[in-house]
Amino acid sequence: MAGSFGHYTHAVVRALPPTLGEEEGEEGAGGGPGGAPPDPAKAQRQLGVLAGVLRQRLALQVLALPPAPGGLRALLLEDLAVVQGGAALLTRPWRAARRHELGSLRAVLEELNLRVLTVTDEGATLDGSDVLFTGREFFVGISPWTNHRGAEAVADAFRDFTVSTVPVGGGGHLKSFCSMAAPDTIAIGSSDAARRALRAMEQLSDHAYKRLSVPDDPAGNCLFARPGGAAGGVLVHRSPEEFPDSLQTFQKVPGVTLVPAALSEAAKVGAALSSCCLLLHRRPQP
Repeated sequence: MAGSFGHYTHAVVRALPPTLGEEEGEEGAGGGPGGAPPDPAKAQRQLGVLAGVLRQRLALQVLALPPAPGGLRALLLEDLAVVQGGAALLTRPWRAARRHELGSLRAVLEELNLRVLTVTDEGATLDGSDVLFTGREFFVGISPWTNHRGAEAVADAFRDFTVSTVPVGGGGHLKSFCSMAAPDTIAIGSSDAARRALRAMEQLSDHAYKRLSVPDDPAGNCLFARPGGAAGGVLVHRSPEEFPDSLQTFQKVPGVTLVPAALSEAAKVGAALSSCCLLLHRRPQP
């Protein structure tokens, strides 16, 4: 399975309404109480550029779900599903108001021939941004957004893989400070919460992953893909204007093409690069 890691055909994103109102901050870079609200026009531009990167640099077919209530926060599609191989698990987001979005997402996933599963345990909470798939196994962050019963739902859905739980400190999601920067390479921020999570993952896994430590936690979330099955792959990372100290670290990843993408405005409501899209591989028609 690790050999096919990063092979995708489609990206699902959320279309935004023509106008965006101001929203309260949430967890994430710049999203704390009292922080500056997102600039709607700038957010639209940045998200348009990201969609262009998905189409042109990652060679993906981009499918846009219609706008949903919640403004910028509604674009956090990763919280709604965990996708691996031919299966997609619709989550049970901690924010109950977001659960009405699952129906339209289910329809798109089924059109792409994925086997769609759901979390049936009413005591479970599960945000997809707390789920890291490494190509070999799953790590599920136990956070304010995801509990142990949510992690059990991931284990039930993906029984061919080891699923381990990782305590997440700092009030954010697991993937707010980490992601896969390349096969077998974990990008990780430098905060105490990030370091503790990485130590837990290393202790829980039988595999020795490479570590790519970046100075800034939000920069630890990036997107790796292999357009057309290319060997080296493409790594989409946060822009050097946002996190200049992390760029030099990404340049150390061998064989990948680096593509910067700014996300400063959506980050004010907790968005990360991976949370703004669902990357998947369409199953062949039966």
